Amino acid sequence: MNFFLLFLTEVNNIMSRTCFGHRGIDTRLNFTDYLYEALVSENITTFLDEQEVETGEELKPELTRAIKGSRASIIVLSKNYASSTWCLDELVLILEQRKVSKQIVVPIFFHVEPTHVRKQESSFGEALFKHRQRMEAEQDEEKKRQAARKLKSWTEALKEVADLKGKDVNGR
Repeated sequence: MNFFLLFLTEVNNIMSRTCFGHRGIDTRLNFTDYLYEALVSENITTFLDEQEVETGEELKPELTRAIKGSRASIIVLSKNYASSTWCLDELVLILEQRKVSKQIVVPIFFHVEPTHVRKQESSFGEALFKHRQRMEAEQDEEKKRQAARKLKSWTEALKEVADLKGKDVNGR
């Protein structure tokens, strides 16, 4: 719980509306839920989307609104984070908001190394390789071009988020 108290001390004065980006299968029912409860208990309005989506689905309008309406976003990067196209799309949108509205972005590296995120190694490299394979297998040329643009934006976003000051949750 010390991590949460330290984290809350750092963010309490700057965040009144916060949005979470996370991969549910890795962090829900443990880390993300505890952090969510800690933020809410400090009266920080927090949006946590608890639904899983299928690969290829677009971001839901309420999630897009929540991201755009937040002063800060917390991105919990975990082992399976990059396997979700939805998480990657969400990351791109969050980082766009960082540029256009000066949104505060706090990455939390949950049992992953920031260098693996930055260099797309380990599970991040494997996930992007699978996304690339799906793109290359696409028969429709327009869809293939769209997938290539997305893949490029995802790799750039992962590099960018890994370079931000964040928190490392690896038990060290």
